[in-house]
Amino acid sequence: MTTGKLYSILISIIIILTSSKCSDQQKTETKPLYDGTWEDLQEMPVPDWFNDGKIGIFIHWGPYSVIGHRKGGRGYAEHVPKMIYEDPNYYYPYLEERWGAAPPEFGYKDIIPEFKAENWNPDEWAELFSEVGAKYVVFTAEHHDGWANWASDLTPWNALDMGPKRDLVGDLGKAVRAKGLKYAPSYHRERHTSFFTTKKYVVNATARPDILEEIKRAPKAELLYGPFGFSSEAVDEYVARWKEIQDKYQPDMLWMDDFPIYTRDGNNVRKGIAKPVIKYFDDQLRKMITEYMNDGAARGQTVYCNNKGGNRNWPDGVGCLEKDNLKLKSIGPKWQSCTTFGTSFGYLEGDTYKSIEGVIHEMVEVISRNGNFLINIGPKADGTIVPEQVERLQAMGDWLKVNGKAIYGSRYWKVNQQQNESLSFTTNGNKLYAIKCTQPQTSFLVEATAGWSSDYVKSISLLGSKAKVVWELTPEGLKITPPKDLGESKYAWSFEIVTKEEQYHPKAIQDDASKALKGTKKVDLDGNVNTKNK
Repeated sequence: MTTGKLYSILISIIIILTSSKCSDQQKTETKPLYDGTWEDLQEMPVPDWFNDGKIGIFIHWGPYSVIGHRKGGRGYAEHVPKMIYEDPNYYYPYLEERWGAAPPEFGYKDIIPEFKAENWNPDEWAELFSEVGAKYVVFTAEHHDGWANWASDLTPWNALDMGPKRDLVGDLGKAVRAKGLKYAPSYHRERHTSFFTTKKYVVNATARPDILEEIKRAPKAELLYGPFGFSSEAVDEYVARWKEIQDKYQPDMLWMDDFPIYTRDGNNVRKGIAKPVIKYFDDQLRKMITEYMNDGAARGQTVYCNNKGGNRNWPDGVGCLEKDNLKLKSIGPKWQSCTTFGTSFGYLEGDTYKSIEGVIHEMVEVISRNGNFLINIGPKADGTIVPEQVERLQAMGDWLKVNGKAIYGSRYWKVNQQQNESLSFTTNGNKLYAIKCTQPQTSFLVEATAGWSSDYVKSISLLGSKAKVVWELTPEGLKITPPKDLGESKYAWSFEIVTKEEQYHPKAIQDDASKALKGTKKVDLDGNVNTKNK
């Protein structure tokens, strides 16, 4: 045997051994973090980026943004695609007046070409989000209407092939991640199977007559409007679309909407009552969440998910608790409020907006109670953001530039509020932040500090002001006298109280999610105000 041949054999053996070793290492490194059970998923930790970041931007943007209208002028305009067919007496004349035709000649599918995003600049959006203090962005990859905002290979009704002719999800992801923000394309398809049907939230659903006629005239429309009702094929398609998003964009969060079918049409999934196809749906979703969490872990990415609705989708602990415009009265298990500036998530012309002061106070209240503030914008179809929304975002950013120490990286205190002085509280290490939501003009007491020793407080300052803060410890609590110069802050003022020990009180939490959510429902699934359950 020649030396050269022997050398070749040795090299081949080394390659084989090295490959085997690398393969073994890879197997070890990619061992699933979660075993696929709900019990194991309940142990998922809250990522630091989420727990510390506090502020996110939610974006509802799609073909529904072209319409920008809803009967009554308030509520979720992103639901109008189905309302067109639910309330033809109102919406058909509206479409005829605006577009010259109505279903079945002209339906939701025919509005899509006007969703062009012609003035959209993802870098400008990312710059704005970063400037106003957001730490993550949640963008509707797909809402209930069946339209895909990403470059999908699974449906022709997607933003690369129609409408904007751009990969909206991909382009925005690149822009916001370049700014160091986390990114989550949100997924709302769980309600799609009854979005265009005669009955909502049922297993066996039938498309509305004019939808069927549209499909008859244009068969391709079935891929937008359907499937109708639940089947194993519909469930598999649901999972496949998310898997495509996951593989293409590696989201930092798996954001899913409310699953009403879990508690409708004879189902009560979390109590073990489910029709076979809904049991299959729940099983596939459990596997989908598991694969997502394990995929992130394998890539060294710290990922998370949400658990939406008054009737939670998953067992408590699987992701953060969440509802629309949620306001807990107590310190709850980790939660998030996906919050609107107005009454709609999608663009609604002439919407009624909350005051800037109200937005700031809501943000403070949410964060003081262990929540994250996911504030929504609904851009116009051309990609421009409504001036009233920009104004409120910038006001939030201005406030956070001054008071960010009381927000980012903060944790809750032993109490979350003191109503008689409009105070909310956060902590960070040995610092307690007393955030006053009325202008501090006279001395006030922090009542929950009663009993603190004379040497407990090291210093007190007002964020955004260089003026001296006068204070004293009294038997009734810490008495703070604000300076005349309140500095740069507006709407809410944060007093930083430096103490001699840690101020975070982990046991102050109401860890029973049902009790924490009690009395918080304000709107139904379509954004209609519910005055009976405030």
